[in-house]
Amino acid sequence: MNIVKTLLFTVLVPGTVAGLIPAWIRGGWGLRGPTWATVAGAIVLAAGVAIYLWCAWDFATAGRGTPLPQDPPRALVVRGLYRYSRNPMYVGVVTAVLGQGVWARSGGVLAYAAVLAAFFHARVVWFEEPALRRTFAAYDAYVAAVPRWFGRRAALRGHVEGARMFSHDHRKRGADEGRMRNGRAVAA
Repeated sequence: MNIVKTLLFTVLVPGTVAGLIPAWIRGGWGLRGPTWATVAGAIVLAAGVAIYLWCAWDFATAGRGTPLPQDPPRALVVRGLYRYSRNPMYVGVVTAVLGQGVWARSGGVLAYAAVLAAFFHARVVWFEEPALRRTFAAYDAYVAAVPRWFGRRAALRGHVEGARMFSHDHRKRGADEGRMRNGRAVAA
């Protein structure tokens, strides 16, 4: 059922944010610009869509939830691209929008991508991270190991030990419940 809800959410929310709004900004679905821009933009767009879909799959399967804020994952997702970025789904959406901006050579779409990235950053910092800290005992250890966006720290290596601490049934009770050892989240 999580996969069905995730697909519906994907069509409605990212489909609008990363599909319909950029198309409206650039004046439709038609291609404009030289072939190099079309090809480069299509590659970037496809990468963004692939990133989003991979992350949505991990939310539904490993996290046992959806990207919908009212039905979030019940387990902290630390596999796949979440080993390299704490927010790869947002990275995927912004990448897809950037691809459309390049594809259509649209300054308006590129500006929209910048505004969207700023909005996502504010949402993550002011809402999502505090909520995740309250929900998952190992979130602080995850933050120490994996960058918010990408590139600063080494990726979370290996598998997550003590997976029980990542479920909603084992909410954070104290700062000492989740920690890292040799780049892995471990139970206290």
